[in-house]
Order: sequence, then structure tokens, then C-alpha cells
Amino acid sequence: MTLEVRVPRELSARVPAEQRGPGLDRDAVRLLVSRGVEVAHHTFVELPGLLRAGDLLVVNTSATLAAAVDGWTGHARVVVHFSTRGDDGRWAVELREPDGFGTTRARAGGPAGREVCLPGGVRLVLEEPLSRRSERLWWARISGPGIPGLLREHGRPIRYAYTERDQPLSVHRTVFALPSADGAGSAEMPSAARPFTARLVAELVSRGVQFAPVTLHTGVASAEAHEPPYPERFAVPEASARLINAARAGGGRVLAVGTTAVRAVESAVDAAGVVRARAGWTDLVVTPERGVRVVDGLLTGLHEPEASHLLMLEAVAGRAAIERAYEAALQGRYLWHEFGDLHLVLP
Repeated sequence: MTLEVRVPRELSARVPAEQRGPGLDRDAVRLLVSRGVEVAHHTFVELPGLLRAGDLLVVNTSATLAAAVDGWTGHARVVVHFSTRGDDGRWAVELREPDGFGTTRARAGGPAGREVCLPGGVRLVLEEPLSRRSERLWWARISGPGIPGLLREHGRPIRYAYTERDQPLSVHRTVFALPSADGAGSAEMPSAARPFTARLVAELVSRGVQFAPVTLHTGVASAEAHEPPYPERFAVPEASARLINAARAGGGRVLAVGTTAVRAVESAVDAAGVVRARAGWTDLVVTPERGVRVVDGLLTGLHEPEASHLLMLEAVAGRAAIERAYEAALQGRYLWHEFGDLHLVLP
């Protein structure tokens, strides 16, 4: 799906909402609400009044990693973005060049055998591209101390050029984030959940809205580079599967918080439409042709006009609804990207 729109640079959210003025919290963002082709403008703190008792929010508990680390290849400085850890101990990584402004720009990843030196005596050797479609991400063999310790000591959150400055890791983690025992996590924040605060969660629960936690460790933003999503690790626990099935049986709406939650849940549904406890890797790409089998609605950020995330939105709501919503978001001067405004798609 490609939208015939252009997002002006000034609509990129440069800092988090809580840093835009005194007394603001994470929930001080706007909320565009779609019901079919009808749109309405709200603020995020109004979310409890837009949902109803019996609704179920599926949330991603993956914790964001400090996934960017400075290194050297030969005499050249590079920044390594750690994307995904494989079952064989290798990591999918992206090599970037410092741009002189505190962020990075793309560079060639290969060739195979390229060695990168990192702090603390860690070395990585590029072995093969992650995908035959692109050589941006490479599987790398690691030697030396473990990567989780390296990221904790020397890493920082991945930052893109539209943001104003580096932010602490806490800014890039949601209220639902649960650090895993093995150090796994997401290269980039599951940002649709970022505006939730503990107070807002408590209000939703008091109104009869339930939460079903799932996990999907997302890699670097391949979808924003107009590439199909890569396989990612996910888990849908038994308790969450039961909550989802019960909500559907009782007439409640299953609303995913973020495209990562959609991918996890839709990867755990069987042929009969029942969600099962599952864990492993998913290569599912949700498209209008495949459709959605579990999710009734979606809370998500605003994506670039050619992002493959838009195919998922079209699968949930239909093309006309998404085109109308993005037209309204541009007219209303909504803010894009991980620190930006939100879009709630309701059935």
C-alpha cells in the first residue's frame, strides 16, 4: 500500500511529549480515532471514554535495548545497530556511519568476513545477509564478552535524524516493558504503547478494560525502509490466549496496541480461529489478502506513507479508512514517529 501523501519534516516529533512543556506526561499526545471512514479528534487521556467494559487491549511487553554501539572497522568509525539475536548465538546487525550530528546514515554492510571491533574486547564478523532481498542487515558471529553486557555498559538507544537529541533508555521503554532474563529485547521501542501511564492503565482497568500481555522482540525499522518485516521472536502465553478467546466469546473487542502486538497474536491463531499459547519465530506478514483473524481494532502510531505497516492497517480497517485517516492527520498537523501522536482504529 502506498499513500499519495507527503509528510512534511516539521511533523516529525523531535522530543517526547513530556519534554514539550511543564507539567506534561507521556499521555500528552493527540489521538485520531477512525470508525470506518469517519474520523474524530481526541487527546490520548480520553482513551478510557472511547473504550468500553469487556474490551481487551493486547500489549507488547518487550523492553527496548540500548542497541546502538560505537565501533571500528579498519580505520573507519561505524555505529552497530543490534537488531535480533538468533538461536545459534549470532546477531543480526546493521552497520551505520556517524553523520557528525549525533545520528547516523546508511552504509554498505558487507562483504562477508568484515570484522568490527567494539568496546570491551568484543569483535563481530559479518557472515551473510539476513535476506537475499537486501544487504542492509547481516548475521554476525560474536567473539568476546556477551552482547547483553556490552549493550548495558556501552550501548545507547537507536536514534534517527528527525529527533533533537539522545534520550535515556527509560524514555524508550513503555510502562508495559518487562526486561527478560536472557537479555533479549527490541532494537526499537514498541512505540504505540508509549503514551500509556500507570494512572491511565488504572483508570482503564477500573472501567472494565482488560490487558493481555504478549511479547514480540522487534528489530530495526525495516518496515520504514519499505522492506517486508523480518522474522522476529514472539511469545503468546497461555493466560493471554485464554483472555483473548474469552473476550471474543463474550462479545468484547480485541484491540492490539501496536503492529507488533498484531503480528504476535495473529501468529498464534489456529485454523479454527482460536488463539493458542505459542512461542518461537514468526515470519507472518499481515496483508489485506491474508486479513486478520483475531484483532478487531488497533492503536498505532503514524507511519511513513510507503511503510509496510500500512498493509496491516489496511487489513484491519480497509484502504478507504486508512486513506481518510492519513488525510485528516496531515490536515490536523498530527506528529509522526515514535514520540508522535496516535491513531485508534475501531470497528
